[in-house]
Amino acid sequence: MAVKNPEELVKQAEIAALKRHNTSNVKTLILAFLAGSYIALGGLLSILVGGGMPEIALANPGISKFAMGAVFPLGLILCVIAGADLFTGNTAYFIPPLISRSLKFRDLLRNWSLVYIGNFVGALFIGYILTYQAGVLNQYPWNESLINLAEAKVNLSFLTVFIKGIGANWLVALAVWLAFAAHDVTGKIIAIWFPVMAFVVMGFEHSVANMYFIPTAIFHGADISWSSFIFNNLIPATLGNIVGGSLLTGGIYALVYKN
Repeated sequence: MAVKNPEELVKQAEIAALKRHNTSNVKTLILAFLAGSYIALGGLLSILVGGGMPEIALANPGISKFAMGAVFPLGLILCVIAGADLFTGNTAYFIPPLISRSLKFRDLLRNWSLVYIGNFVGALFIGYILTYQAGVLNQYPWNESLINLAEAKVNLSFLTVFIKGIGANWLVALAVWLAFAAHDVTGKIIAIWFPVMAFVVMGFEHSVANMYFIPTAIFHGADISWSSFIFNNLIPATLGNIVGGSLLTGGIYALVYKN
């Protein structure tokens, strides 16, 4: 079966946005909680795999980065195939119906706000309960890898995180866009895997992933305050993610292919 063409992908994104718009607030929050949890599980797996090879990371950091990137897509695969509501994907979905006036700007803000909150709660649940309380990352080298990763993220400049946020969600939004083109599970997994792997290896900043990585590092004793997490990383990463998803993916393709 042939894959969907770009024009059909724009229509599929609009359908996805309208479906989310018509979902109740409670169900939206539940699906957003699941998405935040799924992305966090991908983050946990990436630390266990990529962060568990410190000698290799010193000798050839590209290998450890690739190992992290190779397994992190678990989160988005679960979101797309099992079904969940992810903020970064919705930044792209809601632009075509906004341009066609099928939805109003307040509809976009309602969904994004609810989903962002639900994603944050889900990521914190995995970070505190299934990671910190379970002691999964308590030992070396995983504890050190997590803390080093998080401290590096909060010590970047606002502009750097913002730009890296654009790159991250340009690729993540493209991953969910490409998944629309596939007609079977295997095709969707392959479509998701390459862009998500790429953004992780490139070191870009994904707001929902950072909702897991940085608070979990704080739980494990990292020298990071909650305010530095929010103002130094989460806000600029979120703004960059909005640009990458809404303008570079949803906006451009809607401009080109919507009638």
